[in-house]
Amino acid sequence: RVMGFMEWNSDLSVNVRKFDDQHKKLLNLINSLYDAMLDGEGNEIVGMVLHALALYTATHLVEEEKMLQAHGYPGFSTHKMQHDKLTANVYALQANLASGETLSVSVLEFLRDWLLKHIQVEDKRYGVFLNSKGIT
Repeated sequence: RVMGFMEWNSDLSVNVRKFDDQHKKLLNLINSLYDAMLDGEGNEIVGMVLHALALYTATHLVEEEKMLQAHGYPGFSTHKMQHDKLTANVYALQANLASGETLSVSVLEFLRDWLLKHIQVEDKRYGVFLNSKGIT
């Protein structure tokens, strides 16, 4: 394959190294899931990759939320609500897969589009806020 499903670029940077690194890892996990699906891997393999994605997503979101709350980020409750929706969607994907459903690429496109929009709009807002608090 020439390129992955999602590619990191500087437009996605929130100027907080820790979260940029975590976002890169999320993109890589979504690419791994895409590759597993494209290669026709069975539900067991796809399920393992989806599980890794779900765990990492949860860890990342909690770390973001802890830092935003610790610094009194004004948009915290809205941001957390969006995280909760994403988490629910990922759990739903896992449940669908566990019940024998095959994941479609459209599901991955939804995840990709959500993540890109969330990082470029919502996360960039907290980036500016955290930078103002001296966090880079």
